[in-house]
Formats: sequence, structure tokens, C-alpha cells
Amino acid sequence: MTMRGLRTAATVAAAVALCAGAGAGVASAAGSGATAGSCQPGTLKVTTTDAGSSQVGMNHQGTYLKVTNTGTSTCAISGYAGLALEGAGHTAIDTTPKHGDTYFAKDPGVHQVTLKPGKSAYADLVWTHAGPSEKAKYLQVAPTGSNSHSIVAFDNDVDGGALSVTAWSAKLPSAS
Repeated sequence: MTMRGLRTAATVAAAVALCAGAGAGVASAAGSGATAGSCQPGTLKVTTTDAGSSQVGMNHQGTYLKVTNTGTSTCAISGYAGLALEGAGHTAIDTTPKHGDTYFAKDPGVHQVTLKPGKSAYADLVWTHAGPSEKAKYLQVAPTGSNSHSIVAFDNDVDGGALSVTAWSAKLPSAS
């Protein structure tokens, strides 16, 4: 394995550990009926979207993470996305994700979100860009806390590699 591969693997492992710890001990939010199984990594597609609204202000910038069930079965997701930044050439950037409220949205808290085929869950992702910044080109997103992750284009300056993210929700996280 190359040095770059080792750094990327270490960064992903740290993000996965953070994500896995965030969902530990959480009870299912589903009622008394049968519950959907956990979404399998190969059936989830991650993208970013502005969802028609701008998240820019006071040196903060944001976007929404959108994870879509591309499988043929209903499944469930919960917790926080594992995140890691990459620079040009997919070099690892030290990344510090913070789970909870962001500058633009209130955290909905960890709860199960059931995704029928073709349906999506959302999380708010925010960073600042006023101080010493890292130039990120890509973002690794591990939606389920497993080693499986997606890499999305992410051409942004991020102060100190710090990212704030809300838990997954069936609707766009908002300020209220």
C-alpha cells in the first residue's frame, strides 16, 4: 500500500470510529412493527446539494449531504456521517468533525431514518474559511459508519480541517 493509501485509510478509520461511537447505544425509533434492516454501503449514493438555499454568512459556509437508497429494498440509517477531507491528488487532510448543531441548522438528534428505494436522508455540513485554511478538493463520506465511503468533489477552503455536521434526517435540517 502506498503512503497516500495508508494516510487515507487512517483518516477513514478515524472517521468511521467517530461515526460508530456516535450511534452506539441508540434504540430504534421504529414502532412495534417490523423494522427495516440497516442500509448496506453498496446501496447508498452520497451527493451534496444546496437544496435551493444558500448557506453562507459570517465566514461560515455550508451544504447538505444527501444519501440516497439506490437498492431495491427498504433500509434504515441513523447517526452521523463519518467525514474526512482530501486535498489535491487525494492526499489526506487532518479532519475534525463536530457532531450536533451547525451554524445554520439545529441537530435533529440521532434517530432511525427509514429509506424506501429511491428515497434520501440529509445532514447539514458547515465549515469556516476565515483563518488558516486547508484547501480541500474532495470529501470522504461514510454514511453508515462502515469502512465503505463515497468520495464527492468538495473544492473549498476549510479552517483547520474542522467540519460541523448534523445527524441524518428524513428532511432537510433547519434552524427551527
